Amino acid sequence: MKSFFPCGQTRREFVWEMGGGFAGLALTSLLASEGFTFGKEAAPAGPLAPKKPHFPVKAKACIFLMMNGGPSQVDTFDPKPTLEKFAGQPLPEGKKFINSGGRKMGFLTPSFRPFKPGGKSGLPVSDFFPKVREHADKLAVIRSCHTDSHAHGSALVAMNTGKTFIGRPSLGSWAVYGLGTANQDLPGYVVLMDKRGGPISGQPNWGSGFMSAAYSGMLFRPTGDPILDLRGPAHLSGAAQREQLDLMAKLNQEHLDARPGGRDLLARMNSYELAYRMQSATPEAVDLAKETKQTLEAYGVGQQPTDEFGRNCLIARRLVERGVRFVQLYSGGGHLEDTWDAHQSIEKNHGQHGKEVDQPIAALLSDLERRGLLDETLVIWGGEFGRMPFSEGKGEPGRNHNPYGFSMWMAGGGVKGGMAYGATDEFGFEAVEKKVHLHDLHATILHLMGLDHEQLTYFHQGRNERLTDVYGKVVKDIIA
Repeated sequence: MKSFFPCGQTRREFVWEMGGGFAGLALTSLLASEGFTFGKEAAPAGPLAPKKPHFPVKAKACIFLMMNGGPSQVDTFDPKPTLEKFAGQPLPEGKKFINSGGRKMGFLTPSFRPFKPGGKSGLPVSDFFPKVREHADKLAVIRSCHTDSHAHGSALVAMNTGKTFIGRPSLGSWAVYGLGTANQDLPGYVVLMDKRGGPISGQPNWGSGFMSAAYSGMLFRPTGDPILDLRGPAHLSGAAQREQLDLMAKLNQEHLDARPGGRDLLARMNSYELAYRMQSATPEAVDLAKETKQTLEAYGVGQQPTDEFGRNCLIARRLVERGVRFVQLYSGGGHLEDTWDAHQSIEKNHGQHGKEVDQPIAALLSDLERRGLLDETLVIWGGEFGRMPFSEGKGEPGRNHNPYGFSMWMAGGGVKGGMAYGATDEFGFEAVEKKVHLHDLHATILHLMGLDHEQLTYFHQGRNERLTDVYGKVVKDIIA
């Protein structure tokens, strides 16, 4: 005799349809993650699920080459012949409103290496970057950048988060918050550090601030395993580890259901799942043994002094190739001469760091172009500020910090190449023409990635927060 439920089904029918329903839910989730919708637009499957940009653009990923310490604009991408004419003289009286940070103000000092035209555009680039100069037609050099601090710690935080104080989401976090990431087995935002150390303001430079921790940058180590404890213990099989994670997820979900709004717990749950998936995806993504000998040589891998930064540039290419949204590479670590902070000697400091990065950056641009990735990858180069056009003292060939006018460049990702935008004064001291504040820079980067900086908001403590606060304009003249 059949036993019926109140719905008129037998037990077997009920169990069969319930099982089919679970399969349907799983299939719906998978289809939604691939962009299929059912009636109303499906909600993202998780915090890192791919999201549509505000408007169509070319750039799908960003590689930010951060020259920690502040490279000198008048010695790299902003030639100033006037410095030759007035060499050995003090900066004119009208410009002495500067904050020197207690360091000596010396005399106007010409560029330490000559500038030469590059490519068909003739864009001038100094001899500190001879190989990057070969890609001059890809570069949009912004010569009129300015920022809000002359101190490394606060200026680095500002360049990365828009504010000089810590606790706000970084640029990479905003990008991943707005767009998600294409590869759910890898982080959306990766940071590759210099083995000499990190920026002196540390983790806030790639943190997610008041956002979910899911949007924080994942720190990859420059040597050894990129992530500590990436491999599970030898005695624990993959199946057993999966069972442990499933049980932990169930218990955490029960806790979360009883206490709604636990963002930290939800982020921790997502991080456990991502870590599990990364155990198989990350080793393959950073395995340079699969690259050809020609590619490794082009990046300077296995050579000195290019090996470390070359590896990081090559890993960055492999990560964006696999769908990672935002990658930041640091050149220079720790403090003073281990970074681009050339207080003692521009020639010695920039000569060392330039040799470390010039060939790898040129190889990265060539490699991205050859693989058809440059159009969809925005490459950014720059530091937290620039350097003064005068020396620190008589016979002292170093330069002090300069937040008033400095250069950065962009390439790929919908950027016009072979051009210079804006200008500093005749000495290279302050931005005077088409000035670009760091909020303008951030607005432009977000725009190139398909995000309207005024629409990209996060509700926090009673207001809709933005990376660009309440101002910032897109530098449209550099966009193709």
